[in-house]
Amino acid sequence: MRISTIKFFIQESFRNLKRNKTMSIAAITTVAATLFILGISLLTLTTIRQGILQVESKVEVKVYLKDDITSKQKDAIKNKIESIDGIVNLDYETKQEAVDKFKTQLGEQNESLVEGLKKDNPLPNSYIVKVKTPEIVSQVVNSIKGMDGIDTIQDARGVVDKIIKITNAIKWIGTIVLIILIGVSLFLIGNTIKITVYSRRKEIGIMKYIGATDWFIRWPFIIEGIVIGIIGAIVSDIVLYYMYKIVYAKASSAPLLMCFVNPQYVYTHILGIFILSGSIIGAVGSILSIRKFLAV
Repeated sequence: MRISTIKFFIQESFRNLKRNKTMSIAAITTVAATLFILGISLLTLTTIRQGILQVESKVEVKVYLKDDITSKQKDAIKNKIESIDGIVNLDYETKQEAVDKFKTQLGEQNESLVEGLKKDNPLPNSYIVKVKTPEIVSQVVNSIKGMDGIDTIQDARGVVDKIIKITNAIKWIGTIVLIILIGVSLFLIGNTIKITVYSRRKEIGIMKYIGATDWFIRWPFIIEGIVIGIIGAIVSDIVLYYMYKIVYAKASSAPLLMCFVNPQYVYTHILGIFILSGSIIGAVGSILSIRKFLAV
């Protein structure tokens, strides 16, 4: 394709956009609205996912040791744990360290509650195992269960199972929402562009009769659809950024457990997704809309 031809397609596209301002604005608004809904879904799923990752990072296995454990048994347990893939950190906590930690958790106001523990410390020595993913917890427990010197194992597998279920559910929900939104986008944008193409059906018919090829007629509409998609994406991203910034400011000042993603995420990550999605949707919408009018 020659440069002069590409230049003609681009000029024709912008000329058509200017000539059909009302329909172009309608198409841009449709793209922006659709991508805005997609953006809200992405931010919601990302925030939930980030919250789950926070919980996952705190998942640990506590291996409580017997008071009469030997050094050989202790080393055997340590070596067994360290041999497992996915272990982030392994700490040995003494009985005294456990009391000190308990004291810190209670605070100075309840310091008297810990005084009795200093004389007769019932807390055991333990290994604290931090894992990369919750799935590793079961592997750790199954590997060391029944080893000599272990009293009990606290693994919170009930919480871990719930985290895994929620994570899988979010993946499925995100995929379904994305498919639905893409379908809605193609339908809405396709219909909007179809109206634009319909208003120029005579022009397309004349071009066909004088010998213009289908792709020669298509390209200005495809470029037009891409431009509409990009403009809609940028408008949507700007609106989403400022609206989310307000929500983020209010959420940050409130004592919420959920950690919201930074508003800059809208520009650094979502903008690229919007522009790519808008371009593809605009192009596909144009191709599908003009197909009927090319059959002259």
